[in-house]
Amino acid sequence: MPERDDYLDRYTSVKSIVGEALPFELVCTIGGVFAGVILVKMIDAIEMIPGLLVLVPAILGMRGNISCTLGSRLGSAIHLGLISRIERTPELINNVAGSLALSLIMSVVLGILAHIFTVALGMESVGVVVLVSIAVFAGVLSGLVLAVIAVVITIGAFKHGIDPDNVTTPALGTLGDVITMLMVFYATEVVIRIWHIIL
Repeated sequence: MPERDDYLDRYTSVKSIVGEALPFELVCTIGGVFAGVILVKMIDAIEMIPGLLVLVPAILGMRGNISCTLGSRLGSAIHLGLISRIERTPELINNVAGSLALSLIMSVVLGILAHIFTVALGMESVGVVVLVSIAVFAGVLSGLVLAVIAVVITIGAFKHGIDPDNVTTPALGTLGDVITMLMVFYATEVVIRIWHIIL
């Protein structure tokens, strides 16, 4: 099958891989810097909410792991012919629902662990309820946004003849950092405002 051989040669060539991935990697690098800028803007909030600094790297890692896994699973489903467009198929719904469930569960776990480790290391913690609230708010909302983005990027890339595996993971990793940092920022703003009202 010469057509299949030509496709496989193009799909697995260094030129194809670099050509498809490099532009996205460059954009993602810029996005990573933007996530750092958001973190700098949060310095005051981090100082006001003890334990938040322990939570931020963990929630960024969790968000990247879950969203990139979703993108990878969607890419596999597309290559297997289980998903071809954005529609309510069991494969698509189950993958997105599983991702959101993981986001909720792991956000609660991260909030608790952030409190435990902060206290265990002899540092002050704002309390488990506040840390869990911030983690759940940021984790679930960013998870919802990234699930939609994962579906659109994966299916859109495939429809335009681009291997989703080359673009989905870097895109979701970077967007995950930026979106999650924004959600953490907004969650901390809400917490600070509530504190001012109560106190």
